[in-house]
Amino acid sequence: MRELKHLFENNRRWAAEVSDRDPDFFKKLAAQQAPPYLWIGCADSRVPANQIVGLAPGEVFVHRNVANVVSHTDFNCLSVLQYAVEVLKVRHVIVCGHYGCGGVAAALQDVPFGLIDNWLRHIKDVYEASRLDDIDTNKLCELNVAAQVRNVCHTTIVQDAWRRGQDLSVHGWIYSLEDGLLRDLDLCISSPELLASIYRMGESSAA
Repeated sequence: MRELKHLFENNRRWAAEVSDRDPDFFKKLAAQQAPPYLWIGCADSRVPANQIVGLAPGEVFVHRNVANVVSHTDFNCLSVLQYAVEVLKVRHVIVCGHYGCGGVAAALQDVPFGLIDNWLRHIKDVYEASRLDDIDTNKLCELNVAAQVRNVCHTTIVQDAWRRGQDLSVHGWIYSLEDGLLRDLDLCISSPELLASIYRMGESSAA
């Protein structure tokens, strides 16, 4: 007997409802993928990217991990970013954290959680770099988004796109579980001139 039968029933009902509203929806969706947005968000089950911004499948390319971290050694995240920027030609990369993030809260504790402690080091580094002695989880959630926005912009992927003249902006947002609303953290970087000079990559010196 098939397990999780109710999920398959939900799927059939959802597919039927979508087809009733737009009979050609799945045909068009299967034919192409051209989303203008890449969403880098938290893996938290309460933060579904498409639903939060009211967009249909096919309109947002999504990467999610614990605490919406962008690490320069995470080839999963970098591969998603490279495909989104160079192949899909997205115009906007949105790094979206959320208040009450369990990963951020765990990083503030001094108890071991296992393998994930290695991942949470990225959040601890954000805390350490803030040079703030007293910081709560929600403030660190905001600081983490800001740090990850910069990390996206520091990648060779984004720098190369800007060097080619590609129209690309990186945004920092945060979501509230308590009211379902997004908040713009007033972080939008659309050119290397907005970065610290050490991170700006000029033209290659190779012959």
